[in-house]
Amino acid sequence: MRVIVAAAGTAGHINPALAIANKIKKENPSSEILFLGTDRGLENDLVPRAGYELRTIEAYGLSKKISLDSLKKNIKTLNGVIQARKIVKEFSPDIVIGTGGYICGAAILAANKYKIPTILHESNAWPGKAVKMLSKKVSTILVSFEDAKARIPKANNVVLTGTPTKTKNLNLTKEQKEEVIKRLGLKPGKPVVLIFGGSQGAKAINDNVVKIINEKLNKNYQIMWAPGPIQYDIVKKEINNISKLEDVKIVPYIYNMEEVMNACDLIISRSGAMTITEISIVGKPAIFIPLPNVSNNHQVYNAKVLENVGAAKILLNENLTKEALNSLVEGITKNPKQMQEMAENAKKIAVTNVEDKIYEEIKKLVK
Repeated sequence: MRVIVAAAGTAGHINPALAIANKIKKENPSSEILFLGTDRGLENDLVPRAGYELRTIEAYGLSKKISLDSLKKNIKTLNGVIQARKIVKEFSPDIVIGTGGYICGAAILAANKYKIPTILHESNAWPGKAVKMLSKKVSTILVSFEDAKARIPKANNVVLTGTPTKTKNLNLTKEQKEEVIKRLGLKPGKPVVLIFGGSQGAKAINDNVVKIINEKLNKNYQIMWAPGPIQYDIVKKEINNISKLEDVKIVPYIYNMEEVMNACDLIISRSGAMTITEISIVGKPAIFIPLPNVSNNHQVYNAKVLENVGAAKILLNENLTKEALNSLVEGITKNPKQMQEMAENAKKIAVTNVEDKIYEEIKKLVK
């Protein structure tokens, strides 16, 4: 099987692409897989690191704004479509798969030119503009959440498969959970609240968590917090006596995130598609503070997937204060029965055997 995988920009686009590529290689070791990306995103690090060849083209979002910069980018994007056609013709794939980023438009259009089957994977509950624009041109669209299906009414074929992730539910025993908590430098027996904002951190969340810690509002719960490598040094300067904190552990980045997510009692985070997927898999109650000013407010719609089944609370960025956040945390952590119900509700939306389902859809299209 010869496959082109188009993915660019963020880890949320690239990691699912790598998971799909790895599944193809596992099932069909003789497969040849070529990645298509830009020269700007994380694909330039993650794809070669995973052992795959990466070819790059120029691709930006088409802008309707009238400016010299937007005109230049639009011209480069149109040129990128020509570049993609050349690559597709030379490589002659059996299928082209896109998992996100501006690159997908060029890849799908190039595949259409040569009548090659195509698949797009959409991780968000509210599909992006590119997916909607390409919906009639793609053979199959794979979605992570049931909610997304109705939002792509013109698509040829939409299949719920979930999003590939390495995160698993470890089903920790009470003793195993306590051991993880001790290794984190916290105490068993008191609720642990895991807080993170992604690899870049989330300043609005960080600012309010600093206030909660400095004012010792977390008397009834413990905090495991990764403010992000970039913002960690800023946080260190703002926290009073950071080395002597009780019931608080602050690190730049959590490398054993799967283990920590499984051991904690409540999660506070932004609501990217991958985060929603991982929280549903481990089965944890959550408080989501969606990233504002993103396309179609897709993080709000992602968060609603878990809120609608009673697994999460949403606190909008514009309403975020130390009092509002602490009140939500207190309300959940003081009620073990509610925490358990929210955790069980989160598991209801988890999709199992994701890679198998995706591979089945690929096989249907590859003759």
